Amino acid sequence: MRRRGYVPVLVVVVVAAVVAGAVAWAGVPPRLHLHGGFVDLSVYRYGGRLVLDGLPLYDTRDPATNLRFTYPPFAAVLMTPLALLPFWLVTALWTAASTAALAGVIALAGRSLTGWQVALLTAGALALEPVWQNLTFGQINLFLMAALLVDLMRPERRWSGVLVGIAAGVKLTPLVFVVLLVLIGRRAAAGRALLAFAATVAAGFVFAPGSARAYWTEDLFTAGRVGPPEMAHNQSVFGALARLLDGVPPNLMWLAVAGPLALAFVVLGAVRWRRGDRLLGAGLGALAMLLASPVSWSHHWVWAVPVGLALWTCSRTASVLWFAVFASRLFVWQPWGQRREYGWDPVEHVPGNAYLLAALALGVWAALRLRRHSLSGAAGPSGSTTVSRARR
Repeated sequence: MRRRGYVPVLVVVVVAAVVAGAVAWAGVPPRLHLHGGFVDLSVYRYGGRLVLDGLPLYDTRDPATNLRFTYPPFAAVLMTPLALLPFWLVTALWTAASTAALAGVIALAGRSLTGWQVALLTAGALALEPVWQNLTFGQINLFLMAALLVDLMRPERRWSGVLVGIAAGVKLTPLVFVVLLVLIGRRAAAGRALLAFAATVAAGFVFAPGSARAYWTEDLFTAGRVGPPEMAHNQSVFGALARLLDGVPPNLMWLAVAGPLALAFVVLGAVRWRRGDRLLGAGLGALAMLLASPVSWSHHWVWAVPVGLALWTCSRTASVLWFAVFASRLFVWQPWGQRREYGWDPVEHVPGNAYLLAALALGVWAALRLRRHSLSGAAGPSGSTTVSRARR
């Protein structure tokens, strides 16, 4: 990786993000947070305050948003520093750090890119709906994606796997990557991930014992606690089934559909990873995570960025089509909200499940590509997938 130019570019990106975050916060009245103005960041901060005050995490709602904290107790422990700062500063710093994490992901994806190329691609990525939704809501997904990619692109490192376990402690769905690590032969990294995850669970019991007991025995199994599953923004298998059936699908049906699909994507990702394309392999593992989760809000799909960059090295047409889906926000081109998704006709279900269908199409494309020819000559050295190779 050429590091020349990274420091000044990173400074520019971070300063711009701080200003953007501060301006965005100033323009959103606190009572309108529910409409997207750092609503999730407000809930994170509230969760951190509850931990500091020794109060239950899941019994009350954030006064600014009327939403509950829904992540594991360890996530709330991590959010305690946010409760000590004024909200305007939290939004500015969070936006800056999220933007820096996005730039870091792009730098990992394109290891021969210059600093200014990373900056330009970062700016372009802001046009993708999952990315700008992540920033406006103040979501944590960009941080988790960056942490996971660090481990998955270099699992031979001494402490690889630890970040996967920590990410799973914040949001359970990254546990899918433990399976991926096992399938690619990195069992030591998978073991470290499980140990790190267990440590996060223990930390939750240490700092918020009552809330930890409630979460792991009751709240964990209440999927509806995070919002209506039929909403168009839920681009998961569970959400699609809810919209198709005009009601919450039976768990057995969901597992029968989502389980094999997620497993197929993990296996496919492992094959791609073993054949040299670590970036797309990790991306397919991430898609398995999004398919398997009962709720995958559109801002969870920030993995569209590294997946699209990985596709660029294989097929520019596929990459452009992929990015077009995530820039167009197709899933809200038809009536949505207040259960209007239950009234969709068959045609409306196609754009209404755009992210899910794009992922399934990618899976089919990747499987057919593997079947047609070997990737050994096209993927390049293990772990060195870059955006720039397509230009050679």
